[in-house]
Amino acid sequence: MNVKTVLVLLLLALATIFALVCVLLTRGRAPSTCQRQPPAQEDPDAGRSLVFADLSPEEMVQVVRYLQGHLGVQLVDASRAKPSDNCIASVDVQVPAKAEVLRFLDGGGARPPREALAVLYFGNQPDPNVTEYVVGPLPTPAYHRDVTVQKYGGKVPYHRRPVTAQEYRDVNTLVRRELRKAPRFLAACCESDGTDLAILTTAPRGFKSGDRATWFVLFHGVSGTGYYLSPVGLEVLVEHGDLRVPRWRLRKVFYNGQYFSSTEDLEEAFLADSLDVVRIERPQGDAVLGSMRPRSLPGSPGPLPYEPHGPRYTVRDNRVTFQGWSIAFGMNPYSGPRLFDIRYRGERIVYELSLQEALALYGSNCPGGMSTRYLDGSFGIGRFSYELVRGLDCPYTATYVDRHYLMESDTPTTNQNSLCIFEHDAAIPLRRHFSDAQSMYYGGLRKTALVIRAVSTLINYDYVWDFMFHGSGAVEVRMHATGYISSSFLHARGTDFGSRVGPHTLGTMHLHNVHYKVDLDVDGQRNSVDTQDMAYELVKDPWSRQNTIERPYLRRERLEREDEAAFPIGTPLPRYLSFAGPRPNKWGHPRSYRLQISSPGAEHLPTSSPMERAISWGRYQLAVTRRKEEEPTSTSIYNQNDPWTPTVAFADFIDNETITNEDLVAWILVGFLHVPHAEDVPNTVTVGNGVGFFLRPYNYFDEDPSVHSPDSIYFTSEQGAGACGINPLACLPPAATCAPHLPPFRYGGFLNL
Repeated sequence: MNVKTVLVLLLLALATIFALVCVLLTRGRAPSTCQRQPPAQEDPDAGRSLVFADLSPEEMVQVVRYLQGHLGVQLVDASRAKPSDNCIASVDVQVPAKAEVLRFLDGGGARPPREALAVLYFGNQPDPNVTEYVVGPLPTPAYHRDVTVQKYGGKVPYHRRPVTAQEYRDVNTLVRRELRKAPRFLAACCESDGTDLAILTTAPRGFKSGDRATWFVLFHGVSGTGYYLSPVGLEVLVEHGDLRVPRWRLRKVFYNGQYFSSTEDLEEAFLADSLDVVRIERPQGDAVLGSMRPRSLPGSPGPLPYEPHGPRYTVRDNRVTFQGWSIAFGMNPYSGPRLFDIRYRGERIVYELSLQEALALYGSNCPGGMSTRYLDGSFGIGRFSYELVRGLDCPYTATYVDRHYLMESDTPTTNQNSLCIFEHDAAIPLRRHFSDAQSMYYGGLRKTALVIRAVSTLINYDYVWDFMFHGSGAVEVRMHATGYISSSFLHARGTDFGSRVGPHTLGTMHLHNVHYKVDLDVDGQRNSVDTQDMAYELVKDPWSRQNTIERPYLRRERLEREDEAAFPIGTPLPRYLSFAGPRPNKWGHPRSYRLQISSPGAEHLPTSSPMERAISWGRYQLAVTRRKEEEPTSTSIYNQNDPWTPTVAFADFIDNETITNEDLVAWILVGFLHVPHAEDVPNTVTVGNGVGFFLRPYNYFDEDPSVHSPDSIYFTSEQGAGACGINPLACLPPAATCAPHLPPFRYGGFLNL
């Protein structure tokens, strides 16, 4: 036998041995438990939710082209437009009227035409103004109509328009030019020539309608960290209302408690040694206050949530379904997240659930801080919802969805992965009971929920918006605040307005108030508002009549008019407030959903304030009104820059109309007062800084609908709880071998900045 034959035989023998070993190692092993979820069944409603869908980039482009060719005026790209130009400020979907949508969804009617809402700034005409057009039908526009007067009762004055990025750049150029007039002061106070200072806007911009004069606060700017904690004590008031940029001017300068007419006057006071200068060293690298760079080496990875068999929810287009839930989702570029047609087990509960506005109102002894009332919708809550960081902002294996916007540009922008959807395990039972009497058993259900999340960065603050859908039929809405606090330069009695958090930094007090719209359709559109609370009555005991007992009883009331259902801040809400449909459940009670507010808003601006009507939604922790197409939102993007003559005043919605058996809207306020403290550096944490509300079924069902959950657990003392066929929890050890497929970590959130 030759050597070649021997080698071949040896190789065959080795192969046979290897195969036998593999068989022995796998012998007796259970079949793989790592199969993916079976494909979702055909959805009969698939595609119908597109009636609410945000515009696609292609649709936005078609709207821009149509407007450029059919308005008869020159349109300049908003990214470079001067105030004296005409430009397209934004393009968003125009959601059809509710009656049209319901005829389509429920009545077999035709699909409403798809339309866009375009906001245009007309600065290059004798009467500068803001005009809104509805453009349609998409995807090939053929008409447009001016809806400004229909929506607002008249033209929108030009001074109310939100400030564009180009306008901020022009202000920045003016401020830099003015700072060059005080070189020795800047070198002494701030180790700066002015070019490296960061400039932060405030708002609103003046004291009366027509004003456009803004205080800008200056900070040390350090690359790689937030500048918001490093004020240098210098603030400037810029008048930028004229349509001709060269006519803008610096009107006032503030430094360390003193006011000056110009930077030249500031420089003269410094040279005359009549200025109290606080010399601040320029922050260096990681030593800067508020640095978020890690200070420890990475440790072992933390817990990793994953689905052994893949997601149990389905996302198609703008619709997500999960264990009986169905939700159409979207994002308004100004006001942020919006949900439509929320159904549970096939029945619509909410027609619209949308964020309306987020207010941050500050106090300080510096002009910028004391005058700040940010209405974030004017800046763009949805627009500034950037890409989410996989594994931190949302679970690593969540589903990430792109959002598209057209704002201040003729070209659409995509914020990729800026909305996430995932199933959340709360690590607490939704319900459970251990029986140790009469019979021995355990029954329970894990608390999991579908979460739709976005995170908006509004200058210094980051807001986490959550919409959660539970197996009990409840909807939970939450907002968490994080990011950087804003600050003022610490001087005089600054701590009357906050806390010292750095050598020269005052963390300024402020309140966060957030407003939501909830258009409930509980068992149909004809709803009423029922309340229940408790009281005590003193009665004689019925078995002897010799003693008395304080017996609690329920006080029930049906609210008849809007004034009765408008609950001002600081007044107690009924502990049970429900939206009732016209039909009873099996037990004779009205099928209802209860509204439970866990964190009513913070102190409202006094009604004597000339700008209060612009934020008059903040008067009420809850207001219930009849739904009207002409009252689609509680505020306007134009209220920020003219709060003294608000374009939309929510207080006018409450006109004491009847609210019995009507289509109703709940306007809900949540919020909190934030007095900053040392632990807000570098960032405010989400712990304890969350607010929200619940919509909970209240006699809507005949029993808790979660009894139908496939995750339910039940076993008795006589059963083998460790058997997979009896207890699904016993199936988890083999399922845990199904390691998730994690996509490579990528992040493109800086691409569109």
